[in-house]
Amino acid sequence: MAFLFGIKFEVPSWEESMLKFNSILIIFMFTKTKFMFRHLFALVFLCTIISQAQPDTEVFLFDLDRSEGKLNLSNYRNISSNEGYDNQPSFLDNRTVLFASTRNGQTDIARYDVRYGSKIWINFTDGSEYSPVKIPGENAVSAIRLDKDGTQQLFKYNLSNGESELLFGDPIVGYQAWYNDNILVASILDEGSLSLVTYYLNEKKFYKLQKKVGRSLHKIPGKDLVSYISKEDENLWEIKSINPVSGVTNGIMGTLPGSEDMCWLADGTILMGHENALYTYNENRDVDWVERVSLDQFKIKNITRLAVSPDGTKLAVVGEGGIPKAPEIPSGVPSGKKAQLQPRLENISWLSGAWRGEALGGIAEEIWSKPDGGAMMASFRLIKDGKVLFYEIEIIRELENSLILQLKHFNKDLTGWEAKDQTVDFPLVAVYEDKVEFDGMSFIRVSDERMDVLVRSDNNGKISTLKFEYTRQ
Repeated sequence: MAFLFGIKFEVPSWEESMLKFNSILIIFMFTKTKFMFRHLFALVFLCTIISQAQPDTEVFLFDLDRSEGKLNLSNYRNISSNEGYDNQPSFLDNRTVLFASTRNGQTDIARYDVRYGSKIWINFTDGSEYSPVKIPGENAVSAIRLDKDGTQQLFKYNLSNGESELLFGDPIVGYQAWYNDNILVASILDEGSLSLVTYYLNEKKFYKLQKKVGRSLHKIPGKDLVSYISKEDENLWEIKSINPVSGVTNGIMGTLPGSEDMCWLADGTILMGHENALYTYNENRDVDWVERVSLDQFKIKNITRLAVSPDGTKLAVVGEGGIPKAPEIPSGVPSGKKAQLQPRLENISWLSGAWRGEALGGIAEEIWSKPDGGAMMASFRLIKDGKVLFYEIEIIRELENSLILQLKHFNKDLTGWEAKDQTVDFPLVAVYEDKVEFDGMSFIRVSDERMDVLVRSDNNGKISTLKFEYTRQ
């Protein structure tokens, strides 16, 4: 089948509906006061309808092999494994996937570690977050926050501690791609649809490039160009390239029928999904889309978003369905005590006290305070051959709706390992009755008098786990 021309379906996606809803809400804020309550009721009703239409999507991860000109997928994983909306994946690096995921009735940013197979949350606001994208040169991501009052703004989220700060609120960003650390290319809400703009952060100015565009924005590998989907012709969606500085635009290829989500492979090949199959197109060698692989064997249908890792060895796919997976029992949690608890300090107060045990060829000592002031504090020292080798100061503090473990190392003379304002941070994964698990470190209550601490480390790709076996003093 030939796919030289893209065809637009008349039924909008859930995200397009949500963007239109936000546009209506903004217009509403300027209506006369005497109509306020009547309009508010109508908008709340519309929001309820949109929320019910939100698709139950999942984020799947595959190993990608393109040797010998083929496209082979293996090592299937459902990395969201969650009821509700899981979507918009992007790679932070070769081992970490970010995506928007449903949690407690809202959408937040999840971070999945490919090595450990663990998922944690990196933000803890009362609003919902969408479209997380790595900010060049920073240990942070940008994401769109939709507050409960309908306010939609672009925020920056610190990956170390989850704290956020406003990047800008005007224009209202729907989708984004970083051209460099100063220039953001975005699809913004504009007259009931999306328009393409460049936003210069240093100057706090934006320039409109084109009206009626789609949500898929990507930096083109090896070029100073960004690709986008033009919808100027409602019967012909077209992939185009643009230089965000000069504004020069060129056509590349029509999309697959009704599809607008794509990603770029390193050699300049475009990867796009349609229904249950993946297709490729390379303008240097292809005249049309080429079907490469069906995801029928994984029971995945209605493919939308795609993302490929920087080294080209991993592919994230958003779709519906997937192979059913039996629920996993968290490792290290005693039998019969697997219920997950709220991330509150009172649920881990059993940590408090003095603990001592053998580790690293010496004696490890760790003393935790009781919860107070929104934090717990600990001192750690390692003694070997009668001498202190190093110290640690640790805290577990409440961070909005979660917990975070932070620590600093010191030599025996109290000279620090980390820079003045730096800490080693472990975001929370989950809290159980007898276990608190952070991303890289877990505390397990074996009994009232025994505790194990597991510390994971990555030494040039080799994963190891160090176990501290403590006895209460």
